[in-house]
Amino acid sequence: MRAAVLLALLCLAVATAADVPPSPSRLALAPSSSAATPEQAMAERQLLLMLRAPPPHFRPDADYAGDYQTAPGRHARRRIARELAREHGLRLRDDWPMPALGLDCFVLEAVSGDARTRIVPRLAADPRVESVQPMQLFRLRGAGRLGAGDPLSAAQPAVARWHLRQLHTLATGRRVVVAALDTGVDVHHPDLHGQVAVTRDFVDGGATPAETHGTQVAGIIGARSDDGIGIAGVAPQARLLALRACWQSPGADGAAACSSFTLAKALQFALDADAQVLNLSLTGADDRLLARLLDAALQRGVTVVAAVDVDVDDGGFPAAHPGVLAVAGVHDHGARPGVLLAPDRGIPAPTPGGGWTLVSGPSYAAAQVSGLVALLRELSPRLRATQLRAALAPAPGLGLASRRPTLIDACAAVVRVAQRCACDCVAAPTASARPRR
Repeated sequence: MRAAVLLALLCLAVATAADVPPSPSRLALAPSSSAATPEQAMAERQLLLMLRAPPPHFRPDADYAGDYQTAPGRHARRRIARELAREHGLRLRDDWPMPALGLDCFVLEAVSGDARTRIVPRLAADPRVESVQPMQLFRLRGAGRLGAGDPLSAAQPAVARWHLRQLHTLATGRRVVVAALDTGVDVHHPDLHGQVAVTRDFVDGGATPAETHGTQVAGIIGARSDDGIGIAGVAPQARLLALRACWQSPGADGAAACSSFTLAKALQFALDADAQVLNLSLTGADDRLLARLLDAALQRGVTVVAAVDVDVDDGGFPAAHPGVLAVAGVHDHGARPGVLLAPDRGIPAPTPGGGWTLVSGPSYAAAQVSGLVALLRELSPRLRATQLRAALAPAPGLGLASRRPTLIDACAAVVRVAQRCACDCVAAPTASARPRR
């Protein structure tokens, strides 16, 4: 039966998405090369300058995060940024408030990458500067496309391995806010129509385009359920925020890129919107500004889920950042201790234009875990980070995450959180029920 469903899905993918470029498995930092794209060449000349902003005074008619024009001292800090740019031969390109950190962030551009390298330490020594760092460019690399209520759900690993249909009798992610920082989402796709509560474009501020990776990730997290078509999202009733922090490059390979600045803007928006789960299907080098924003999110009790780069010893950033739920695929044998393992091969997902395809990779494993976290947070809204991790990766007698990669048992996680079981259950002495092994 599963083979027949997979064959039908592949035929549907060819018929409806023949022109869709190969689907990426993760977002990764692109190394510098002599054949750099225009975006990469620009990023290599740019830096992020942070200036300290005073705490905003309460004003019932103003919102510091939403109305930057009324932010306290905004003009004074912009004047300082212009002075610093002039003193160091830089151009002021853009700026954005980061109230979660009490900062204003300015994008400055040098005449060359070498000039930027010389200027960064000089700016860091200036007493007017809170901090400064080079801009980093993240990229989306292709490696993943394989070509009763929801016809394709029988092919979903989460439906079979996680007993998703049974879990949905207890929770569907209702009222849980999940922010996906990715490329643009096709909000008109039949499986996503009405599912995305908020869309924002932090790349160019225009109308959000329908792009491949973002559409796939959003669908895996929150696609419509029991609508007679496509797949069922892991958390179909979650409040999904589609935050475009990355842009798909033209061409046949489906590559995409995002920068420290676009990701930081999206993270700040997610915090302002009271997101409870952040999905970051991306990986790259450590980034100071993004790390500080993640710390602010974690301090507020936000769950951050990130895809692991198994080619990097520590799993890459942000997966290796303390407090982040690092997710790899069950087939990633190089996963480090403490990593959560989720299905990562042959996952049905929507594609722009109304089609579906099969995708593979840690990006999609992370998206499934973000959906599962939404289910757990619906069942226990006050769930603390340590309790959540213990539910997903129990360590007997310790209540902490395992020191080895842990294969997620979704049914058991629900029992630990809710003391109820929706899967194939037997009586258990320590809980009202437990999943049958």
